[in-house]
Amino acid sequence: MTYANVCIICITAALMIASLPTRAQNTVPEQGPTVVLPSPKTEGTISVEKAIATRRSVRSYAADPVTLAELSQLLWAAQGITDASTGHRAAPSAMAVYPLTIYAVAGNVSGLGAGVYKYTPKGHTITTISLGDKRAELFAAGSRSQVKDAPMFIVIAADSAYASSRFGSKSAHFTDLEAGHVTENIYLQAGSLGLGTVSMAGFDAGRLKTALAAPDTITPVYLMPVGRAKK
Repeated sequence: MTYANVCIICITAALMIASLPTRAQNTVPEQGPTVVLPSPKTEGTISVEKAIATRRSVRSYAADPVTLAELSQLLWAAQGITDASTGHRAAPSAMAVYPLTIYAVAGNVSGLGAGVYKYTPKGHTITTISLGDKRAELFAAGSRSQVKDAPMFIVIAADSAYASSRFGSKSAHFTDLEAGHVTENIYLQAGSLGLGTVSMAGFDAGRLKTALAAPDTITPVYLMPVGRAKK
């Protein structure tokens, strides 16, 4: 075989490989732009004790919007990085595994278009999953729950595949415990901002996953509306 024939064979093979679809092209959905959130504050206007004493579940919300800065603070309280050198986050996690994913479903957030966003602790950003007001899609048709009027929702979800790879048969136990830690952080942070919330576990997980366009491995654990209490 001549050198020229070898070159022709190599070029042909390279062209055939290049024409094949890649795994990423087949399985990774396109995502929208990333939004850098305002820097979170580490000092508030009320004490931890005051936030605990006044913590209540709120199920009826005013029409007032939540601000982008308030959304930023809530997401930081949920899973924000509090030690850059270690990567430790605001809520404790068994063995620092951090198997949770936090979504924000915005409907009336000033400075942010309505849509579904996924929080990334590193860099304190949110990535656009889809645009448009998806709040009604979180609930079954005909539902009259007052929480539907909340300007935004936070979804706490677990990456079941990742959790199983680290925790084995105890993965659900550990992720549920961690989700509880996160909800309390959100409760206290919301209270310190003059906002209200409630932790909800009675939802249609399939419907919620569809609204989030979440991968199969993502399992919603809590749904939390957030807004100002209706007076």
